[in-house]
Amino acid sequence: MKVNIVSIGNSKGIRIPKAILEQCHFSKDAELEVQDDEIILKPLKKPREGWDKAFRLMHERKEDSLIIPDAVDIEMKDWKW
Repeated sequence: MKVNIVSIGNSKGIRIPKAILEQCHFSKDAELEVQDDEIILKPLKKPREGWDKAFRLMHERKEDSLIIPDAVDIEMKDWKW
């Protein structure tokens, strides 16, 4: 898609159609990267986004059991060196 570069104060910018922003799941903020001679614009994801759904699904599948028992000697008193 061809876009025009427009002046915005002392900067330049482009207009991105609303449909494209929605398709790519952009909200208020974005991540901008430069690789070689290309500008890459990505939707900004929040840390741990979607974890609540993943944990709920793990619980429903009974995949949320402890791997290491609570009684592990974390102070290493009984460890042999």
